[in-house]
Amino acid sequence: MRLTARLALGLARLLLLLLFVALVAFALVRLSPVDPVAAYLGPGIARLSPEQRAAIEVAWGLDRPTAVQFGRWLGHTLSGDLGWSTSHNAPVASVIAERGGATLRLALPALVLSGLLGFALGLVSGAREGSMLDRAVRFYAYLLAATPTFWLGVVALTVFSVQLGWAPLCCSGPIGVTPDAVTLAQTLAHLALPLTVLTLFGVAQVALHTRAKVAEAMASDHALFAFAQGATRADVALHHAARAALLPALTIVCASFGEILGGAVLAEQVFAYPGLGRATVEAGVRGDVPLLLALTLLAATLVASGNLLADLLYPHIDPRLRGAGGRA
Repeated sequence: MRLTARLALGLARLLLLLLFVALVAFALVRLSPVDPVAAYLGPGIARLSPEQRAAIEVAWGLDRPTAVQFGRWLGHTLSGDLGWSTSHNAPVASVIAERGGATLRLALPALVLSGLLGFALGLVSGAREGSMLDRAVRFYAYLLAATPTFWLGVVALTVFSVQLGWAPLCCSGPIGVTPDAVTLAQTLAHLALPLTVLTLFGVAQVALHTRAKVAEAMASDHALFAFAQGATRADVALHHAARAALLPALTIVCASFGEILGGAVLAEQVFAYPGLGRATVEAGVRGDVPLLLALTLLAATLVASGNLLADLLYPHIDPRLRGAGGRA
C-alpha cells in the first residue's frame, strides 16, 4: 500500500476515533454530578436566584436536549471555538497553547530518551541472555515498571532538591521571574529533574520488549549461520538482532506516548510544573467542563497520531513491508 493510501486510511480512522472519544467524553460529563453553572460561579451560586440560573442555562444551551448540546459543542469545536475555561478565566484554546508548550518540552524529550535508553538496554540484555548483565537489566526494568511515577518523583525531589540541593524545588523557572525573563539555563535546570523521572518511567516497557525480540533473534537460524561464519556476538546483535527488534520497539515507543502523558500529569503535580498535566487536574477539581473535554480530545489525538506515525514509518524501516506497487 502506497504512502498516500496508508495516510488517507490512517486519517479516516483517526477522525472516527476522535468522534467516538468526543461522544463518550461528552456523555460521561453529562452523567457526572458536575454542575457547569455552579463550577463557573463558585461560592456566588448561593446568591443566584432560580430565575437567574434558568437564564444562564438558556444562554449556555443547557436547557436543550443532550443530543442538541453535543451537536452544538461539536460544531463549535470543529470551527476552532473550544469554549471558555472557568478555572483559568480564559479561552480554552489559549490555555492549551500556553500550557502545551511546557508539556511538550517535558514529554517529547522523555519519549525519545526513554525509547533510546530502553532499546539500548534491551539490546545489551537480549544479546547476553542469562548473564549477570541480563538479570541486572531485567531487575531494573521490573523495578521501574512497578514503581509509581509520583512516588519516584517525590523521592527524586526529596533527595536531589531538598537534601542535596542540586535541582530546583518546583516550577518551570525561578519563582518571581516572569516567563519572558527566564533564561535557557534556568529553563533546563528546572526541566532536568522532572525529565529524568519521566524518562525513567518510560524505559521499562521498551527494554523488556526489545530484550525478548533480541534474545529470539540471537537464537534464530540466521544468527547461528553468522556465528558459524565467524561473526562475534556483538556483530550479530548489532547487524541482525537490532534490526529485528527495531519495529517492535518503534511500536512500543509510539504507543507509549499516552503513558508518557499520563506520567506527565503526575510529574507536573509533584514538581509543580505548569503544563497540561496540572491544567487537567485543576480542571477536574474545579469542574471545568470545556477544558476537560478539550484536553480529552487532545490526548486522544496525540496517542492516535503516535500510532499512525509508527504505521507510516514501518515501510521505511523494513522494505519488506512496502507494497508491490512501488515504494511506500
